[in-house]
Amino acid sequence: MSRPTICFAHAVYPLAKIARDRGLDAEILSATTLEQVEAQIGGADVLVISGLWRNALLSLMGRVKLVQSISAGVDQYPQDEFRSRGIRLASNQGGNANAVSEHALSLILALTRHLHVARDNQARRHWEGMNPNPATREQELGGKTLLIAGFGSIGSRLGRLARAFGMKVIATRRTPRPDPDSGITVVAQDRFREFLPQADIVALTCPLNDQTRGMVDAAAFATMKPSALLVNCARGRVVDEPALIEALRTNRIAGAGLDVFYDEPLPAESPLWGFGNALITPHTGGETGLYESNLLDTLTENLGRLQRGEPLRNQIV
Repeated sequence: MSRPTICFAHAVYPLAKIARDRGLDAEILSATTLEQVEAQIGGADVLVISGLWRNALLSLMGRVKLVQSISAGVDQYPQDEFRSRGIRLASNQGGNANAVSEHALSLILALTRHLHVARDNQARRHWEGMNPNPATREQELGGKTLLIAGFGSIGSRLGRLARAFGMKVIATRRTPRPDPDSGITVVAQDRFREFLPQADIVALTCPLNDQTRGMVDAAAFATMKPSALLVNCARGRVVDEPALIEALRTNRIAGAGLDVFYDEPLPAESPLWGFGNALITPHTGGETGLYESNLLDTLTENLGRLQRGEPLRNQIV
């Protein structure tokens, strides 16, 4: 596979163009629809894909040796099938660590400074008067406690950013390792509920798996402070969405910044759209002008590793 054929499959991102502009030594195919992927995949050695992935594509992958996920998450891919077919799978973990951590921080700042309320008032041409209640005014981050679920590349950078604002940071990860230089307390993932009552803000940056699916449920919301905020930049199903809707409806928590959902696009009939204490972004946490370039760095490295028979960067299978 000295000069591979690579199929770049994404509905919007101009990955193929940027790969050509960078002089990637490969035969480059481009697909923006599932139908185009189905038509081209049979002639590809490498498939670069995420949102257009369907399990039915496996039957068409005649000579594909590597699937490079465009996303950091890989829960959509049937990994056992990949193993049985000898197809390598790599994630884009870390490629959007800066983007998603900054997006999570943006949601935290927007919620604590009531920027979503200000934007709504701007649309109504309404000048909000002074608030006589200190508890419901805009808040400062210094001294508040941030609980981060998932201390990988995204969660660890979010923790460092939060520490710069003077926040106390507690983070959970599957295998806790002390991080004394950062000032962040890192504990085991199964202790997440133990620290919920302490948190002023809960940020989710973990992968979706059997351990994290639905971990923020009605029982979790019941232990949180009524003044607490939830920020989800992980996957929609890490949160029990009906329980979240009820928590927002009843003001069990103060608000939520949400970038991910059960169903995407978020259905127009979802109650989440109508909550004044929810700030919604359309799964754009990882989107910046550097996304394609960061992904191509990972892909280029993995092509070389595949050629040399070495383990891949971010290898999943």
